[in-house]
Amino acid sequence: MTRMRNLHTLLLTTALAVGVASCGDVARTGKSPMYLVIDQLQGQRGGGTAVLGNPLASDVITLKTSPAPCTTTSPCPTYFSDSGSVTLRTVPKDIGNSTVPAAPSTNNEVTVTRFHVVYRRADGRNQPGVDVPWPFDGAATGTIQIGSQLTLGFELVRNSAKQEAPLAALVYAPQIITTIADVTFYGADRVGNEISVTGSIQIDFGNFGDF
Repeated sequence: MTRMRNLHTLLLTTALAVGVASCGDVARTGKSPMYLVIDQLQGQRGGGTAVLGNPLASDVITLKTSPAPCTTTSPCPTYFSDSGSVTLRTVPKDIGNSTVPAAPSTNNEVTVTRFHVVYRRADGRNQPGVDVPWPFDGAATGTIQIGSQLTLGFELVRNSAKQEAPLAALVYAPQIITTIADVTFYGADRVGNEISVTGSIQIDFGNFGDF
């Protein structure tokens, strides 16, 4: 009798574990039959001619010498936001087989509408407004058609963040704060199934030389 009770308990525990794992998978991937994939995530320094890249060297303040009234002898301190660029695509969760391959339709096209940025540090000091800039949400819209990629621009570092702690102190301090920005993009397919994906990019904040 005891042996049967133990067997029943083991089976029940296994079933619960499988159920919890399945719920976790649904929470991570959503109900859409498609996965959202990041092919590339890059950043571009604002206020100059820098090209997209990773990591991003984010200048906390830029001294503009033109146009007037800005001059080389009397430059204008200016705060620029830094932009990001992401290349997205979708792939089906069910890839089918060689006999009956997956055939996504226009219902499976995904429209991305917003994003969320969170900054963190490798040393674990992650208090917003003290160790890292505040997280924020933003809007960026584009549709990923079946079999195609979407390259979407978005704001990666707000200019207002450079006027707040901890970045504002870097204007006068010969110091660099290295962070990792986790960027999550949110969207939905044509029938309303929500979908998201998260990518990361390194950002080094400091008062770098101007262009």
